Amino acid sequence: MDTILIVEDDSHINAMLCDLLGQHGYATAAAYSGTEALLLMKQGSFSLVLLDLMLPGKTGAQVLTEIRESSAVPVVMLTAKTDKETTVELLRLGADDYVGKPFDNDELLARIDVQLRHAARYDLDNRCLHFRDITLDLDGYDAFIGGQKVGLSKREFEILRLLMEHPSRVFTKNNLYETVWGGEFLGDDNTINVHISKLRAKLNALSPGTEYIQTVWGIGFKMNDNG
Repeated sequence: MDTILIVEDDSHINAMLCDLLGQHGYATAAAYSGTEALLLMKQGSFSLVLLDLMLPGKTGAQVLTEIRESSAVPVVMLTAKTDKETTVELLRLGADDYVGKPFDNDELLARIDVQLRHAARYDLDNRCLHFRDITLDLDGYDAFIGGQKVGLSKREFEILRLLMEHPSRVFTKNNLYETVWGGEFLGDDNTINVHISKLRAKLNALSPGTEYIQTVWGIGFKMNDNG
């Protein structure tokens, strides 16, 4: 069961959020200040943090900054300030998403669900990426499925790494070529198609019938989180 840390100083809103999330199958923990939230982060493990921006003492932005020093846990900000300057700053500080106050319950639940479905998260201690049963060792340039090593070329590894770092994002062939090859994409679809095909074949060899990389027709490729 996913456990969500709710950081909200208004006791009524905090209780309402605990009740709402509990009704939808989440376990919750409540914090009423930034200091209490950071203490709970040290004591336990959370699947997601719901963090109010306007907190007494440490602000939500300060708490977010400290969380990001040691954790890649998804953080969804709750904020009454939805101007562009504020939201851009929150994203730059490492927020995964934000919801404006007053919020719609269904929208909040949907945004939480999206973040929890993004299965690829950095393991900051071991320098690994995870998506479903794939593990990428970023230092050793190795890939594993269920503990079995996948022999990938450097280009295949970099393609998979890029897709796993942003599992919900659709990458165009232009995106892939310019990031992985480091040059200007001149419309040579064959280079990308061949590498994607080989990568899929190698992953499928260790997990037959599993589609890890999804083709989004007319756009590009993304990780398939519907497995």
